[in-house]
Amino acid sequence: MQKQRALGIDPSESRRAERLAKEAAAANTFEAVAREWYGKQVHTWSASHTRDVQRRLESNIFPVLGKRPTGEIEAPELLKSIRRIESRGSYDLAHRVLQVCGQIFRFGVATGRCSRDLSSDLRGALTPHVKQNQPAVPVSELPALVRAISAYDRLGSSQVRISLQLLLLTAARTGELIGAEWSEFDFDNAAWTIPAERMKMRREHIVPLSRQAIAKLTELRAITGHSRFILPGRDAAKTQSNGAILMALRRMGYGGMQTGHGFRSLFSTIANESGLFQPNVIEAALAHLDKNAVRAAYNRSAYLAERKKLMAWWADRLDASANGGNIIHAKFGTA
Repeated sequence: MQKQRALGIDPSESRRAERLAKEAAAANTFEAVAREWYGKQVHTWSASHTRDVQRRLESNIFPVLGKRPTGEIEAPELLKSIRRIESRGSYDLAHRVLQVCGQIFRFGVATGRCSRDLSSDLRGALTPHVKQNQPAVPVSELPALVRAISAYDRLGSSQVRISLQLLLLTAARTGELIGAEWSEFDFDNAAWTIPAERMKMRREHIVPLSRQAIAKLTELRAITGHSRFILPGRDAAKTQSNGAILMALRRMGYGGMQTGHGFRSLFSTIANESGLFQPNVIEAALAHLDKNAVRAAYNRSAYLAERKKLMAWWADRLDASANGGNIIHAKFGTA
């Protein structure tokens, strides 16, 4: 301190400069940059995606690179971290985590914490991953599956049977249905409005309800109408688990052959092969996002009338298929 004064340096200013330097260094660590980026993005994500991103970073990257200054990390360090994930056989996760790291590095470049995106240096360095679709039975086997679901009460609960039937009738994502609340359903106008915060792409989605879907919901309301959720768990304050869907399919002999999400693939395949509906109408029914925001907003309303016809046709086809009818080639109004 005396030496500093002798050199004309104010000790308090020196301490302040050291503190600011430490704060700046802490703000430039990969974890700090990542959490800042995360905070900017989280309002655009669904709750499940938010949890996934946080877990992937905290479990796989922060323990290794979290304390490192972002601008000092080199490509081999990043690759070593990602290969730790690959060593577990999690090839798809490795690619996903690298993608997130790339977004963080690009945010770091934009905010002056690093000079480039290291993830681009790792192209071709990871084990290729072949994306697998959610299992779904062949179209020809759907009638037998529909009949098995209708008879599920002999194996399990009526609530689980109805949840499977509603997944088929609405072509909704499993999480969207399981998290549904009674307040989202308009029985008078035969519509289910899924709020933006529960949608994968954070946009409100309207599902037109066929008369068959209304009938199943009416049956379900007599069972679970006491709960806020249409599909409550044993604790009525919580929802039924996704595991209940998978367990039911296993009990029926469809384990590894069909998932709840796979019903959407069947719906898409059969609706497209029918030739009765425009592909854009089918995509809108599946809540697949149009990248043009203005066009997407227009399509949500413009396609609603056609989507009502589509969902009514789909429900009639499911009824017909259970009775031996052709699941694809049928005109409106035939069952």
